[in-house]
Amino acid sequence: MQSLVPISKAKRSDALAIWHRVTLETVLSNGPDLSSRQLSVLMTIYLDNSNQTVKSLSEKLNVTKAVISRALDTLTKYGFVKRAPDPRDRRSIIVMRTSGGILYLQHFADIIQSEIKSNNFSSAAA
Repeated sequence: MQSLVPISKAKRSDALAIWHRVTLETVLSNGPDLSSRQLSVLMTIYLDNSNQTVKSLSEKLNVTKAVISRALDTLTKYGFVKRAPDPRDRRSIIVMRTSGGILYLQHFADIIQSEIKSNNFSSAAA
């Protein structure tokens, strides 16, 4: 049995190979094929526990509000997020999580974990 290598010691080629297999798995699955930008927006919404608005997302990701709105159009179409007016400021839109988005990201995380395990990496620090 091979010993586990800390993920921090992975070679660039190993990291790229894992990322390739993860993205390939998502492209080949029956689920939606999200762009890197859409995936970044989705993960920002789910990893940051604070309320998100189009403006806050654009500031966090350093892109325009139009870029965020286009990504949210796609994510809303897939049922990964919902939009609602901000009760404190009717001009602002709050972006809310959905169970569909949670399930998509759980599956995405499962693929990453599987790839890390199959390549004998551990998440332990060196």
